[in-house]
Amino acid sequence: MCRSKNAGVAGYAEAFRPVQSDLQTSEWYSYFENDVLVLKAHVYAVWIGLAETHTKASEGKTPGVHSRKEKENFMFTTRLISGIVLVILAIFFVGKGGGLLFAVTALISLVGLFELYRVLGIEKRSVAVVGYLTAFCYYGILWFEGQKYLTLMIIASLMLLMALYVFTFPRYKTEEITGAFFGVCYVPVMLSFLYQTRSMHDGVYLVWLIFLSSWGCDTSAYCVGMLLGKHKLAPVLSPKKSIEGAVGGVIGSALLGLAYGAYFGHCMEEVANPIAACAIACAIAAVISQIGDLAASAIKRNHNIKDYGHLIPGHGGILDRFDSMIFTAPAIYFAVTFLK
Repeated sequence: MCRSKNAGVAGYAEAFRPVQSDLQTSEWYSYFENDVLVLKAHVYAVWIGLAETHTKASEGKTPGVHSRKEKENFMFTTRLISGIVLVILAIFFVGKGGGLLFAVTALISLVGLFELYRVLGIEKRSVAVVGYLTAFCYYGILWFEGQKYLTLMIIASLMLLMALYVFTFPRYKTEEITGAFFGVCYVPVMLSFLYQTRSMHDGVYLVWLIFLSSWGCDTSAYCVGMLLGKHKLAPVLSPKKSIEGAVGGVIGSALLGLAYGAYFGHCMEEVANPIAACAIACAIAAVISQIGDLAASAIKRNHNIKDYGHLIPGHGGILDRFDSMIFTAPAIYFAVTFLK
């Protein structure tokens, strides 16, 4: 058993092995390379294993798990490990910023757009191709700082979709055309404000408000709802969410923003009153994040699915994990812009 596992890890390590150059033949690099390859291989193997096991668990085929309690514990552990990995990756990519964050944001946007199109049943059709190309062009314009052309590009995308609609009539339904256009605005455009916020002056500090307002609201709303929740917020769509929990989520996010502004405010050069700005921005984003969370749930409910995918073990797909952040990213960007 151990031998087969080691052989699998060795295979992953071989896949990660780069082509060596003259500079890579030095003694320190050779010593360092072996450790890094083994670490990469183990992380990749664990991640793939979690993804495969999560898929089986969602289908009721988890090996070695028999009772409902054991399955719940297993899913919690999987979700926890994936969450820790995601936090580490977020700190790394967002902290780096620049082209690396741009590339990751664009990739996540395209994957999320594909997940949404798959739910709508158009992921392999011509209207979806128009959506993918629009997302690609949008990020290209964003990278080359041609923001003045973004509105033109969005309108051109709509015109192209309508041309496809009329010249191939009746191949596509109105819902498919509107769904393709909605997908571009909902995922790539909205999520791009993560990169745009990071690229702002003081963005290295302001971008973390997106995560504080999103994750802080979820945690605060859950805790307050468990303790004080009595009145249903959306009884049909999400019976467990309460008005008290929603208010607690907003207050909790505002307090986190207040504390964050008090601690890092002296580092922000262009924000006149960072404490108030961070608190207000987080409160606004918290309200909008709950709308984003419910919106993602409504789409899934309309199409009778539990998750958008199984890419992230224990969490589902990209849209399952970034549903509220899709809304908080533009909310923080514009809130901070007006509150400076």
